[in-house]
Amino acid sequence: MDEDTRVLDYNDGSLTENTRAGYPVEYIPNAAIPGVGGQPKTVVFLTADAFGVLPPIAKLTRDQAMFHFVSGYTSKLAGTERGIIHPETTFSTCFGAPFLPLDPSVYAEMLGKKIDTYNSNVYLINTGWSGGPYGVGKRMSIKHTRAMVTAALSGELEKSEFVLDPIFNVLIPTSCPGVPSEVLNPKNTWADKDAYEKQAKDLASRFTKNFTKYTNMPKNIVDAGPKG
Repeated sequence: MDEDTRVLDYNDGSLTENTRAGYPVEYIPNAAIPGVGGQPKTVVFLTADAFGVLPPIAKLTRDQAMFHFVSGYTSKLAGTERGIIHPETTFSTCFGAPFLPLDPSVYAEMLGKKIDTYNSNVYLINTGWSGGPYGVGKRMSIKHTRAMVTAALSGELEKSEFVLDPIFNVLIPTSCPGVPSEVLNPKNTWADKDAYEKQAKDLASRFTKNFTKYTNMPKNIVDAGPKG
């Protein structure tokens, strides 16, 4: 910010790669005041897999939802944090580790009870790479991601058949309106299938290794993780 004119220079990245702004919620024309809604029928976990092996959308069972909620997996990307040039794998408990005062198992059980009480569907959305890892594949199409989120929220995705991913132990839809079927299963987008298997098993092992630190986690949640 120019100290004299108070004009902001958004092209200057010397202080931060990522900019935030705050403003009153009433500035948003269609904002719901006081910002309290009902219980969600569809819950979305958002991740960005730089390895290009997680499905772009996966349905999670109750136990799988608790596992991925606790894991909080994503990739740190260039432009979101200072010093990040290439994507880096990160696990942040419940997608917000610094803000959790209780044992992670408590939050996992809370989520499980909410899912049971309100019969909510849970999906894992991956906006990361497809067709290969960072540097080989390409970023997931925003158009396709929007179509998948829309289908999940509307309930249309529930009409699809689902197949179990043998490595990540999640349910992959075989069809989704507005999305080519071959995109839904990441293995289909890789030219080198052996390379996919190797990369997928490597990421699965990272999930497993990360989860060993949760010593109080119930067995049903531990068993809901990747099998690779």
